[in-house]
Amino acid sequence: MKFGTSGLRGLSADLVETGSVIYATAFGRYLLESGKARPGDAIIIGRDCRESSPTIEAICRSALAALGFKIFECGTVPTPALAHYALKLRSASMMITGSHIPADRNGIKFYLSDGEIGKAEEAAITALATSIATANDLSVDGGKQAEDHSQRCVDLFLKRNSNLLSDEALSGLIIGVYEHSTVARDLITALLVRYGARVISLGRSETFVPLDTEAVPEETVARFNSWATLHDLDAIVSADGDGDRPLIADEKGNPLRGDLVGLMTAQFLNAKSIVTPVTSNSGIEALGFHVTRTQVGSPFVIAAMREAIAAGGDSLVGFEANGGVLTSQAFYIRGVCLEALPTRDSILPILAVLSLLSAQKKPLSAIAGSYKLAAAAAARLPNFPAHVSASLMTYLRACRANLSDFLREIGQVAATSDIDGLRIELTDKRIVHLRPSGNAPEMRCYVEANTEIAANELLKAGLSRLSLWNERKAPGQA
Repeated sequence: MKFGTSGLRGLSADLVETGSVIYATAFGRYLLESGKARPGDAIIIGRDCRESSPTIEAICRSALAALGFKIFECGTVPTPALAHYALKLRSASMMITGSHIPADRNGIKFYLSDGEIGKAEEAAITALATSIATANDLSVDGGKQAEDHSQRCVDLFLKRNSNLLSDEALSGLIIGVYEHSTVARDLITALLVRYGARVISLGRSETFVPLDTEAVPEETVARFNSWATLHDLDAIVSADGDGDRPLIADEKGNPLRGDLVGLMTAQFLNAKSIVTPVTSNSGIEALGFHVTRTQVGSPFVIAAMREAIAAGGDSLVGFEANGGVLTSQAFYIRGVCLEALPTRDSILPILAVLSLLSAQKKPLSAIAGSYKLAAAAAARLPNFPAHVSASLMTYLRACRANLSDFLREIGQVAATSDIDGLRIELTDKRIVHLRPSGNAPEMRCYVEANTEIAANELLKAGLSRLSLWNERKAPGQA
């Protein structure tokens, strides 16, 4: 188990066995020892729809109760809804979720009373967890009952999002909601209906679906294409398992890039500055925003946003290539205050994009094309062990000759950046970005090119080189 780009991740079996009680205890002790909470304070807990999540939640609840905390249980709610509720109550919180990773894995996201924890807090919690595990210093309290705050949590989040658009703002639109197993499915539908859209429910699943909004499976896109034609849809919307990453597809069922969704949301908010990871499209800088680039992961985006605000920055929004949007200061929309929510949110970008679709009276594909961004594609290669990805990064960074050899059938290297993984600009301006996943034993590949066909060909070539390395499992043999 380890912290990835956002939250703790590990095998579900390991979390159920000892991992969740160790890390919940470590989080509780960190709150007490740092003075960020006191015995008797509330900790708010929610979960996603994975099979293992209720068990892990119950273990965490008992561990925290043993430390003297009150537990407010919110059940299956979107991560941004839980974080928003905790901010309102000025309480720490935990979300039991593995986000988009496979169902045999799970995780925990931790929040202080003022928002998502950063890398320093992750290190402190990890050190405490190691100490607790070594000393076997654990206790649980199964006797204390948690208070049910699920409806209050959802109602407050609905209220946050119920005045962003004018009444009937989405009237006339036919929107498909791909429900699968996301905890955001009912909330998304309720808001779209509230704004006058006609909603078609699609693909509800009672078993967990690990939907990655940065690498939507081809079979899922094919379903979207079919649904779009069958129901004459204007768009399809969805979210990942814990509802903090949006997925939006156009009238043909083709998914929009998450960074484009972030850009549309920034315009909806009238933002002037953007904080986004290095994996977001390289064309963002040309659109008139002040742009700050970070490593991949919401903690890095949040830290950079807070630094910018401390330096006097204003009208600033953050987003990731997965489409999740973050705000660290309030925005006013139609005279309504949208309070800061410094964690990824899928609901705001969904409403922002659909509002733009309704206002422009154009197909969503035409609106997306008007941004003139470089064609981009991304995919993840599963079953890519961490030690293999580490050996690859070491090999590629060792010298230009290694990198040139690795890419010899793809192109010539012009420039590189190692802010996160290795981002390579080729002499013909194409981009290949290789990055080990922080959440699972996977390697991610992001590419940019002049056309969609060229981007897909470049992605295929990049994945082929990665697969060959993974098969051989040794540096110097790629």
